[in-house]
Amino acid sequence: MIHAWLDLAAVVVGALAGVLVAQERKLDLVGYVGMCIICALGGGLLRDAIMQTGDVYALNSRWPIILCVLTGLVGFLFPSLVKRYPTLYEWVDILSVALFVVAGASKALAYGLHGSATILMGIITGVGGGMLRDVFLGEVPHVFKKSNFYAISALAGSICYYLCAHYANLNPEVAAAITVVAVLVTRRLSLHYNIESPTEVGLEDKVRKTKHRITRKLEDKRADEQKADK
Repeated sequence: MIHAWLDLAAVVVGALAGVLVAQERKLDLVGYVGMCIICALGGGLLRDAIMQTGDVYALNSRWPIILCVLTGLVGFLFPSLVKRYPTLYEWVDILSVALFVVAGASKALAYGLHGSATILMGIITGVGGGMLRDVFLGEVPHVFKKSNFYAISALAGSICYYLCAHYANLNPEVAAAITVVAVLVTRRLSLHYNIESPTEVGLEDKVRKTKHRITRKLEDKRADEQKADK
């Protein structure tokens, strides 16, 4: 399992993402603190509720809630600290996803979950806070919409951590660093080349045409065989 300081780093980065959302939506102080708590702790709460084993990190550790409240207060009182960096949200958002993927997957491994469950816990922890954020703001969760590999980057990171920590048996911090890089690179490449996850694919016509082509070939072959028999 990763060290506590990595968990706290994920909380701080997630809370900062909440500050940026609250600032963009012009929320009040309660909104700032609420967004910090939701973005920073939401994914972990979903993970712990689903796993139903071990402790609830947000409740049994002293610092997560305090750090969320402090981050919300600082962001509300000193908004110019983040306004001067217009692209900060994009980086903070995906970095928080990367760190939470590590936190979720590492806890799942520590409690002996199998591979697919570990990967699922990494994804849920990574994007869960963002999902709850969108729900509270009355929007379709970003993870469910066509986007530049938002959820896919979380999937890539979860698989990467599982392979590094379980199969390669790397040090947890090394596995965490590789996972963060994998998430950031996947997301940045999708943004740089404007690669988006598709919506409806619509394979019906292709399947129908393929079926028709195969049927026609079979009919032609049968006709040729009948001519040969005559």
